[in-house]
Amino acid sequence: MEQAGVGWIAAIIIGGLAGWLAEMFMKSNMGLFMNIILGIVGAILANAVLGIFGVTLTGWIGYLVAGFIGACVLIAVARFAKR
Repeated sequence: MEQAGVGWIAAIIIGGLAGWLAEMFMKSNMGLFMNIILGIVGAILANAVLGIFGVTLTGWIGYLVAGFIGACVLIAVARFAKR
């Protein structure tokens, strides 16, 4: 099984990078494991939402962009729910 044309090992690496970038951008402190989770889940959610609008992001760069966008949204939602 592959997500967005990227293998699972690459998804973990790119997801971690996307989560870390989102963590830096959103000024949160989540840790390595949560960065990976946020990046992967964020990429899946962002690709699903973007797919509704006919936008497809594939490959390493697309997965990174989708993961960053999705992770930022997830961090924002977590902050809102925390309040």
